[in-house]
Amino acid sequence: MRLLRAEWTKFWTVRSRLLVLVLGAAATVVISLLGASGAVNDSNGRVRIVSAPDGTRVDDTFRFVHRQLTGDGSVTVHVPGIEGRGGHPAEPWAKAGVIVKSSTKPGSSYVALMATPGHGVRMQWDFTHDEQGSSATARWLRLTRSGQELTGYESPDGHEWTKIATVRPADLPKTARAGLFVATPPHTTLRRSFGGTSATAGTTTATAAFDHTELRGDTESGGDTAEPSWTSTDVGAPDPDDPNLPKSGPARPVPGSTKVTGDGGFTVTGQGDIAPTQTDVDTVQMSFQGVFVGVLFMVALGALFITAEYKRGMIRTTFTASPRREQVLAAKVLVIGGVTFAVGLVAAALAFPLAQDRLRSGGFEPPAFPDLALLDGAVPRAVVGSALLLSLAAVLALAVGAVLRSSAGAITAVVVLVILPQILAFALPLPAAEWLLRLTPAAAFAIQQGVAHYPQVHHDCLPETGCYPLAPWNGLAVLCAYVAVALALAAWRLRRRDA
Repeated sequence: MRLLRAEWTKFWTVRSRLLVLVLGAAATVVISLLGASGAVNDSNGRVRIVSAPDGTRVDDTFRFVHRQLTGDGSVTVHVPGIEGRGGHPAEPWAKAGVIVKSSTKPGSSYVALMATPGHGVRMQWDFTHDEQGSSATARWLRLTRSGQELTGYESPDGHEWTKIATVRPADLPKTARAGLFVATPPHTTLRRSFGGTSATAGTTTATAAFDHTELRGDTESGGDTAEPSWTSTDVGAPDPDDPNLPKSGPARPVPGSTKVTGDGGFTVTGQGDIAPTQTDVDTVQMSFQGVFVGVLFMVALGALFITAEYKRGMIRTTFTASPRREQVLAAKVLVIGGVTFAVGLVAAALAFPLAQDRLRSGGFEPPAFPDLALLDGAVPRAVVGSALLLSLAAVLALAVGAVLRSSAGAITAVVVLVILPQILAFALPLPAAEWLLRLTPAAAFAIQQGVAHYPQVHHDCLPETGCYPLAPWNGLAVLCAYVAVALALAAWRLRRRDA
């Protein structure tokens, strides 16, 4: 405690340090506010918004061949294969299989069991949930309902069945729609080079052959039947007169088709997807743009907290009064880490609501974008994580300063490690940019991400949209590892070298 009080006294009695701290907090808030003020979006005026039962923005567009099913029952089918338009290979996440859905209304609750060309058999429900089956692409599929629970099974031959999972969807009425479906997400091509990034996307179709179709349970005809009459629906099909739709070309949606092939067989063609919408706009991350600048102030503060003593020779007095140098280092870490975390937490908590208000004024508002408060969703993690990022950057600069004993050297080294990779990632080819943001302390900025990325949805993660290759806490852990190594090296250097 004596050491801690001594280091705290050293900190708050030097006015320049307090000034840097206040300027860092102010820059974090002001830059966040200015960054949000310059953003404009018009999605609410040109995009049809579909929401899942839990409020998640989703895509719910597919070809549905269905019958009414009341109460318990099952739907079984064999899917020999899936192909793309004109016989070309289908998209890896094209889907064909069986589904039980609350209604044909887009966004309604469902459970689906499907074969995919690139990801094997999957069981998915309510858009955000995904359970992997086998790696095979041509399978017998069966979905059974018992009360509010649905169970998915797969089989290689239609005789020996393997259970995948039993799930309970959020909102499935007693009378639902059951049957077959086909969907395929758009085909996207991303090109990234030193000259910039270009992306193209276009709708595509998938065609699946189904045979041995069997629906059991209480259907419209009343009783078990293996060959009911089916209804085909393009769920979520856009209005063909929508002025936002292209008049022609590959981006214009194409109606699905259903062909009866006999003996319980169908050939079904469809477009669209049943999945969460992966947006490139992260309004949580956009609210913390000032943290990038705030890091510079905290790095300077952390480095100067120890290098100033070396420059003035005061470090000899400190080590004479406290010969156990590791304890001196630990006290400095606690002081600088605690102060920068507390101030960073206040700055982040102030920046978020102010930035959100400006973003809403620029068009980032419901229903296209959630109306977020300080304690909603990923916001608390992003606020606390931003404060931890600022604190860890200061501690890293302190440790590097103890090793180099140079203010300029320590500040430069930490800025190169934490800030420069962020800048380079905007220009480098995407694979190189992703590895840079995995291996350097810049990975810690992932803690600010507010958009969930689902494994069952293809997504191009671009640094310029605030997307990071690591999960939020994993990214922050990379910075923690650098700090731990730097502190260990600093402690070793303090022991081995005279003041």
